[in-house]
Amino acid sequence: MVLKKVYTLVFLRNEKKILLGLKKRGFGINKWNGFGGKVEQDESVIEAAIREMKEECCVTVKKDDLKSVGQLDFTFEGDPVMMDVRVFSGVVYYGTPSETDEMAPKWFTYDNIPFDDMWPDDRLWFPYMLNNKLFYGKFHYKDLDTISNYDIRELKSMESFYASREKNNSSN
Repeated sequence: MVLKKVYTLVFLRNEKKILLGLKKRGFGINKWNGFGGKVEQDESVIEAAIREMKEECCVTVKKDDLKSVGQLDFTFEGDPVMMDVRVFSGVVYYGTPSETDEMAPKWFTYDNIPFDDMWPDDRLWFPYMLNNKLFYGKFHYKDLDTISNYDIRELKSMESFYASREKNNSSN
């Protein structure tokens, strides 16, 4: 039986740059990534995304300023938990991205994204996000640095993807 935990992942962007954070502790330490984390019991996915942005880089984002752009499912060899990661992108935020105990934010130009210091799957799905395409990716890791297999595809609509996924889950 696979247990599912829902997470958020948020990327702030503009025409030329993307904001990434260097993880300073915990899962993914020393890797550049977006900002996000586990959805708490009494909050929605979007509420978790907003909370994590404030906690991890001291900026405020509003619900209407975040766009759902992707879905990533991760499994790891020997771990019964599937990470169900909801990916958001936004251009409007309030405040100045600042370092916290957990993350050190930095803007990168699109041609200088530090993929060598990121999760290996990022090279595969970032092009979808950077080209404003909606996407779904499923990745199985042999260990923290090796992808055993994956599937990634462009989506027409996040709403229809989640509706179809919900329908399939309720019929199981």
